[in-house]
Amino acid sequence: MLRDSNLVPLSRQHQHALALCVRLDRALGAGAVDLEAWQAEIQQIFEQEITVHFAAEEKHVFPAAARFAELRPVVEELLAEHAVLREAFARSGARTHDPASLEAFASALALHIRKEERQLFEAMQKLMSAGDLAVVGAALEQALAEASSACLLPNEATRLRSDR
Repeated sequence: MLRDSNLVPLSRQHQHALALCVRLDRALGAGAVDLEAWQAEIQQIFEQEITVHFAAEEKHVFPAAARFAELRPVVEELLAEHAVLREAFARSGARTHDPASLEAFASALALHIRKEERQLFEAMQKLMSAGDLAVVGAALEQALAEASSACLLPNEATRLRSDR
């Protein structure tokens, strides 16, 4: 299903985070992991984009979705996943990840994003009126104004190189 324009800003941020997951997965698979550099990048992404993203979802998207009984269980799962992901992001800030926990982090983040996109957003688009989605979209636009709209590019330490 085509994403409703009111949810597109979140979907774009989801794409940025999924790109991080793919790059991290590739680096881990190639054995090219500079733990310090990856954790610094993850911390930066969390501070610049994810913190505001999570807050916007929790304040505007999840309550709107939870008005529908059939969406309450997925909203509860997503809220619990936000707590787990915040802990994983905090580990990056504390520089306590190892390769295995970075792999688990990337997997958990990717699964979370896919659940939001494929389950929550799809169902919201089917259940909510255009007017209700527009109200959510206007609130998101204001809430996300603080977040960076630019995708952070890999730095030299995290870039997967063909010479390794």
